[in-house]
Amino acid sequence: MNNSSGNRSGSPMTRAVDRVYSHIREAIVAGTYAPGARLGEVELAEITDTSRTPVREALRQLEMEGLVEVLPHKGARVYQWTADDLDEIYDLRMTLEAMAAARAASRIDDKDVDRLSELCDLMETAARDGAAQQLDLMAQLNDEFHAIVRTAAASTRLMSMLGAVIQLPLVMRTFHRYAPVDLARSHAHHRDLVAALRAGDETWADSVMRAHVRAAKHVLLQSLTADDSKD
Repeated sequence: MNNSSGNRSGSPMTRAVDRVYSHIREAIVAGTYAPGARLGEVELAEITDTSRTPVREALRQLEMEGLVEVLPHKGARVYQWTADDLDEIYDLRMTLEAMAAARAASRIDDKDVDRLSELCDLMETAARDGAAQQLDLMAQLNDEFHAIVRTAAASTRLMSMLGAVIQLPLVMRTFHRYAPVDLARSHAHHRDLVAALRAGDETWADSVMRAHVRAAKHVLLQSLTADDSKD
């Protein structure tokens, strides 16, 4: 789930929770807190200049999002995904993202479709091979691309359910695992999805999104298998 709590104003406790939540989430996404890393309440309270109560609440929120696990009598740690976890998460994401794309096809406005097309240009530029390649920027642009589609789906329930499965690509830094052919395929899917949305074709949009997420799953699982073989 994106940090919707970060936009809230309210009590000092709410602001403290938001501050701790943002710190932990950003550190996990950046790789500062690696999978399996222990998240001590005392240390986090000191780093974020708060007490243990907002730390516990922030950890609870992150646990609901699947980024953290809290173990009885052992404390919290960054969730460490297995291949089976990734397989399940991507299958869920494929179904939910495809549903969002199909709903968006009949609801998205021209301005948002134009922005999606612009994002395709920007992603392709960021991913160009060579010294100027910016895969982290591409990941940010990709996140915006998919967020526009999800928002256009106009379903609060769907957005909530997607929150539990859209964090993973950021944490796994998936675009750094892509070969040039994988990046080209991803760009082609984005272009195809824009065409489906502009045409207002729900079935086409659903199909493209399914192929897009399935391909991403294949790349990630294949790269993890390669990593394991090196150990």
